[in-house]
This record gives sequence, structure tokens and C-alpha cells, in this order.
Amino acid sequence: MSRKPVHLAVYDTYADWETGHATAYLARAGYEIRTVGPSEEAVTSIGGLRVQPASALDDVRPEDSSLLILPGADLWDTTDELAPFARKAREFLAAGVPVAAICGATAGLAREGLLDDREHTSAISFYLAATGYKGGSRYVDADAVTDGGLITAGPTEPVAFAREIFGLLGVYEGEVLDAWYRLFHDSDVEAYAVLEGAQ
Repeated sequence: MSRKPVHLAVYDTYADWETGHATAYLARAGYEIRTVGPSEEAVTSIGGLRVQPASALDDVRPEDSSLLILPGADLWDTTDELAPFARKAREFLAAGVPVAAICGATAGLAREGLLDDREHTSAISFYLAATGYKGGSRYVDADAVTDGGLITAGPTEPVAFAREIFGLLGVYEGEVLDAWYRLFHDSDVEAYAVLEGAQ
């Protein structure tokens, strides 16, 4: 089955550890992972990894994508440089294409108004409240939340973030999805047998 690519946003100071589980297992499931930067100029992650984006943000269209992933980054909280990525997320959601945001990217989406009418989570409620957004009553104290095609998670939950992505895209379902999460989140060795049996 041919699948549309998954677009992974990359920008200076992006948190490289937050999306690794998701992108690795999406790639294993047959999704092409395409990096998207502010331009096609190389960017550097918090961990010092230099990444050459495959395309510039302006060239990415929702109809050509299965999902847009937005990792956290220091820049989400220190400048408005990444606001175009939040606007692109609005475009994706309006077109019915899902978006997954973790850590600081949730604050960017809050500033864009995308969390006002959806259940969501982040690092902690007052982190998002500081953005001045109107969605505080929709905040959920959970590891990751999916609502209206939008996945949100806090910075300590990359495994739960990946779990929500896999569930939304149908990569894993039911007991297999649960086993994947138990293996990578809880180091539950019994979960490995479930995953192996599903291959």
C-alpha cells in the first residue's frame, strides 16, 4: 500500500529526542519521513545534530502528507521565528490532515489558537496559560492527548507521543499498540512476545 509521507519539522534548537520513537517505527511501517525546515538551509538540533531539510515549509502541502510532526525547540519560547510552523499546522488541520506537537510546539499551537477548542496537554497547564490562550478549560493532565486530528504531549512523553501517532495512523492497534507502549515505556519484556507475534 502506498502511503503519503510523514513530514517532520526541523529547526534550530529542535529537541531531537522527542520524535525518534515515532519516526523510527513509522519508517519501519513504510512511511517515508521527510524533513521540513524554515528553508532548505541546514539546521542544528539541541543535541548538536546538523540536519539538511528535504524541503522548505512553504513548499509543503497538506494533500501531499499523512502527518505533520512538530517537535519542541528553545525557539518556540524565545522568538516568533517558528510561528509559520503553527500556521502550517492550522492549514493541515483545516485540510483534515493530522498534526502531532510535543513540548514547546504545543505553546506555539496555543498562540495560534489551535488548542482553544480541542482537548490537549503539554508540559504543565501553567506553561500554556502563559501564552494567553483561551483553551485552559480543555487542558488534560495526561501523557498525551488526541482530539480533532491533533496530538499533543509534554517533553517527558516521547513514547506516549509515538503511541498516539501510531494509533491515529493505524500503524498499530489494540493489544499490539498497547504492547509497543509497554515495551518501550515500561520495559515490559512480556510485551515483546506480543509484538513479535504480530509481525
